[in-house]
Amino acid sequence: MKNIINFSILEHQKLINKISKELTNNIDIASKQVVKVLKNNKTIFLAGNGGSAADSQHIAAELVGQFKKKRKPLKAIALTTDTSNLTAIGNDFGYANVFKRQLAALGEKGDLLISISTSGKSKNIIDLIRFANQNKIFTISLLGKKGGKCKKISKLPIIIPSDDTARIQEMHILVLHIICEIIDKNFS
Repeated sequence: MKNIINFSILEHQKLINKISKELTNNIDIASKQVVKVLKNNKTIFLAGNGGSAADSQHIAAELVGQFKKKRKPLKAIALTTDTSNLTAIGNDFGYANVFKRQLAALGEKGDLLISISTSGKSKNIIDLIRFANQNKIFTISLLGKKGGKCKKISKLPIIIPSDDTARIQEMHILVLHIICEIIDKNFS
């Protein structure tokens, strides 16, 4: 048991060090873009499947509610939360459209999409990014492994250099919390 614990912690630490060296610039660019969109009173949309869906909801709550300090609520919507929409759209239009159709109804030019996918290969996320790009919604993608197709189509891919899904998810939430902290510094 202790071997598993120590190995997991060591792998986590190694990945944090690698991200610190390789991804600081992209995280800075992403943070500035998110702040700009929010200062323009536009909306941050978030989407992902499975654990990434939970991360989407978590971060939307940090923006609408609060992260570390009390500040005004910020416009953020997780496209992963409305079960009536998800099941109706999935049933009527196919699962690949569950996020894209919601963004078509709610999104506007100047908004921002944060998509989260450990593989970068989820069809519903790929279709969502394409739709966002076509409609002038800036796209940031938190990815893992080699970035998949999402890497090529997202305006700003942030790829966690790992093949381990658990470690990728841990780094995604770290990156998103860093962005939340920068948002807090820019809003009262």
